Amino acid sequence: MEMSPAGETRIWTTLNFDRDGKQHDWLRLPFSTDQSAYGVIPIPITCIRNGTGPTALLIAGNHGDEYEGQVALSKLARQLDPLDIRGRILILPALNYPAVVAGRRLSPLDEGNLNRLFPGEANGTPTQMIAHYVSSVLLSMADIVIDLHSGGRSLSYLSCCLIRVGKTGAETARLMELMQVFGAPIGSISDGTGGGGATTLSAIAQARGVPTLTTELGGGGTFSTTGEAIASQGIYRVLKHIGVLPNAETKPAPPVRLMQVAGRGAFTYAPIHGIFEPAVELGDSVDTGQTAGFIFPVEGSQKPLEEVCFSQPGLVACRRAPALAAPGDCLFKLVTDVGAMCVAST
Repeated sequence: MEMSPAGETRIWTTLNFDRDGKQHDWLRLPFSTDQSAYGVIPIPITCIRNGTGPTALLIAGNHGDEYEGQVALSKLARQLDPLDIRGRILILPALNYPAVVAGRRLSPLDEGNLNRLFPGEANGTPTQMIAHYVSSVLLSMADIVIDLHSGGRSLSYLSCCLIRVGKTGAETARLMELMQVFGAPIGSISDGTGGGGATTLSAIAQARGVPTLTTELGGGGTFSTTGEAIASQGIYRVLKHIGVLPNAETKPAPPVRLMQVAGRGAFTYAPIHGIFEPAVELGDSVDTGQTAGFIFPVEGSQKPLEEVCFSQPGLVACRRAPALAAPGDCLFKLVTDVGAMCVAST
């Protein structure tokens, strides 16, 4: 493998980030194969700049099977006029391009989960190299990050905007403000212990002082027009709020229900291999001990079916999409309302 100096990215682009106007180009990720010895993986990027002002970094396709954000950013890159901008917008609608092309959460090149590999490695696997470029190059330019996710093939989600609690009360208050401006129906506040922890894009960005909004906008391997509209309208509102699109015509943000994941008990997992029959739907309120569903063993009717119950109360924010489940597959995630005292203390 051709090596770069330690810490220096091998990804390159002909795009000039300091030039005014609209530029469409690729990030070129070196990748040598039997059929393409000097090949690159082309990761689409659009830079729209007009004078001085904040830089917004907008990302989708962090996971390749999550589609609402990809469409929202593809539309945005086409629609925006540089003359309407004050500052700079960087748009990457298919950040993990190999996974996007394959319609997969993980990259087919190295089975890498991009949102679990930040800050990445300059001379690592292809997915690690993408994470490193974002961490070392793009984040150094950004004043805000919006990373658009959905549930992918395996999960269906209520549309929500997520933030991580900041290092200070002032930082958290700023993130809360941006989340309210974005205007997804649910605003989810995380302490950072779930999911990918410190290896996600949001964790790395906020550790470097860049406020970050993340979303969940649908899922199940389908496309939600409602989720895409929430993403598009939310982005326009945030860009107007921070002064990048000062004259944008936007709808007022609807009320945001502030919620949180209350520990590991918020997750319900399959205990056996079988066909899952859910007993509740997205958006339902459930209680401790309530039946979540039943799993019918694939071995046949001689095996008893398994009842699955919730271990705590909450609102069903996320549900497994495929009917076939294996031990350890997540079936549900619950969220609970954030009390006024909790919000004030974050």
